[in-house]
Amino acid sequence: MSIREWKTLREFEEIRFEFFEGIAKITINRPRTYNAFTPDTTREMSEALVLCREMTEVRVVVLTGTGDKAFCSGGDQNAKSFAGYVGKDGVPRLNVLDVQRQIRSLPKPVIAMVNGYAIGGGHVLHVVCDLSIASENARFGQTGPKVGSFDAGFGSSFLARHVGQKKAREIWFLCEQYTAAEALEMGLVNKVVPFDQLEDTT
Repeated sequence: MSIREWKTLREFEEIRFEFFEGIAKITINRPRTYNAFTPDTTREMSEALVLCREMTEVRVVVLTGTGDKAFCSGGDQNAKSFAGYVGKDGVPRLNVLDVQRQIRSLPKPVIAMVNGYAIGGGHVLHVVCDLSIASENARFGQTGPKVGSFDAGFGSSFLARHVGQKKAREIWFLCEQYTAAEALEMGLVNKVVPFDQLEDTT
C-alpha cells in the first residue's frame, strides 16, 4: 500500500476534503453512524464539489467514507422528519438530491471508493458516480420501502441503466443486501479488491 500525503483543502465538520497530485478526496466523516449523512453533511459535500469544479488542479474526485465499515449508510434517521432531514437550522430538506446533481454534472470523473456498507441513500451516491471501486467487505442495497422512503433523484433511473430494469426493481422492492462479488457480477461496480488495496486501485 502506497503512502500518500493528503493535504487538507478546507476544514469541515462532517466531511474531510483533501488533495493529492490532482486528486480531490471527499470523505464522509461520521463513522459512529456508519457515515450516514445529515443536511449538514450534504451541504458540506456540495461546497466541496463546487470547489472541485472551480479548482483547475483537481482532475478527478474520489468519494468515500471513514473507516472500514461503511462507505455511507444513507440519510441519518435520527435527523429525519415527516418533511425531510432536519439540519442545525431546523429546516427539513432533501438536499442530497443537489449533491447527486452536482456529481452527475461535474466535468471531472467522480470515483466512488466503496469501503464497506453502501446502503439506501449511500447506495445511490455510489450509483451516480462515474466509477465504483469496492473492497471485498463492501455490501450494497436499498432500504426505501423498509423506512418509508423513496428515491426522488437519479438513483432508480441510473441503477436500471447499470443492472437492467428487472434487477433494479428487485433491488428497490426487496431491499436485500448484495456482496461485492454479486455487485461486480451484475455490473453495479467496476472492480473489487482487498480492503488494503482499495485506495491504491482507486
